[in-house]
Amino acid sequence: MHTQDDFYQQLTSLQQRFDGMQPELEISVRDTALGVEGFIVVWNTAISRHGPLPNCAKGGTRIRQGLTLAEIKMLARNMAIKNAAAGLPLGGCKSGLNADPTQPDFESIYRRFIQLCKPYTHENGGIFGGFGFDIGAAPEHALWACDTLNSRRSFTGKTVAMGGTDYDREGIAGLGVAEAAVQTLVMHDEDLQRVAFSVHGVGAMGAAVIRYFSASGGRLNAIGDPKFGGTWVFDKPISQALSAALIGLDTHTATALLPSEGKLLDSDANRVLFESTDLLFPCALQYVIDSQNAGRIQARYIVEGANNPTALDAYPLLYRNGIQQVPDFIANAGGIIAAYIELTSDTIDQRDIELRTLVHRAKALTSSTIKKNVANIVKLSRKYRVPMRDAGTYTALSAILDNEIGNEPG
Repeated sequence: MHTQDDFYQQLTSLQQRFDGMQPELEISVRDTALGVEGFIVVWNTAISRHGPLPNCAKGGTRIRQGLTLAEIKMLARNMAIKNAAAGLPLGGCKSGLNADPTQPDFESIYRRFIQLCKPYTHENGGIFGGFGFDIGAAPEHALWACDTLNSRRSFTGKTVAMGGTDYDREGIAGLGVAEAAVQTLVMHDEDLQRVAFSVHGVGAMGAAVIRYFSASGGRLNAIGDPKFGGTWVFDKPISQALSAALIGLDTHTATALLPSEGKLLDSDANRVLFESTDLLFPCALQYVIDSQNAGRIQARYIVEGANNPTALDAYPLLYRNGIQQVPDFIANAGGIIAAYIELTSDTIDQRDIELRTLVHRAKALTSSTIKKNVANIVKLSRKYRVPMRDAGTYTALSAILDNEIGNEPG
């Protein structure tokens, strides 16, 4: 019978092997005349060799002034882990453009960046799966990319009218986070109708989590967001009007309704992290939970909507305090699952657009995939008495290095 020591011995071995890997593609593209500097990094396309997109990797496109190749390399590596943990036959990649997306001539810079990347795209015989949403991206970028390359598949997350899933507006990543919470709670014999939950950050992710987890029976008891003045708590269920305003990102209406339905507890939006609740969704910033404040967390469950909301040294502390925590790379994979649907859908006609076929497929696959993956890591966590993050990391690294999804230590 396997022990916890066996688990960590094999996890350490996998981590060392993964740390020794190098990107399959690491390039900078430039046009000095136009001031274009961009990057593509691809990891681990071997995992895709038996899938519908052999030798292909996928991730989003980050845009900001001061972006570096080192940052894109780190993000691509993280995407390799997320895609493998999701059970997708896709390597991990990231593209990026070192530019200010608000500058007047940005469209010409962006289109030139897309042209420079064309030879590396999967549609043109390369291993780069194309562009997508990330920090700095905007809806018009999808139009520019698809137009420049004359391909609907060149950019994922695009609008339904363009043959996409519109996964940001549809809240598909938030759906996945909510489903991760539901699966975790069910496997711990919790009554969803009695679960109070708090949300840190009511942006696109937080709003979608409120939408989908409330529909599963949860009751919102606190939010924290600077745009609402800090941390608000609710002693009773919020009204449909306030719920609709939060879900619809209607800041004006929500701000007007909050004083009559809740109490402004603190001007610090981070205060919500430490309030009494059953379930906490950190959906905003990186590293808001760390070893210094982990002992203040009162939630019994944490499901991560943001990327990297918890510092690595805080996970074992939270686990020792009895908190069950679903890591970001397991919970918030809805965006990449939706991207996979877009990439693998052969033909999209007008009827598919009218029926929102890809949106329904993406939501269905996100729901079923994340429920299955959470169930697997909960079982692994229980069997070896380890945090769910460690169980998820083992699953992902095993898939990357051995191409066997969900393989247990043996």
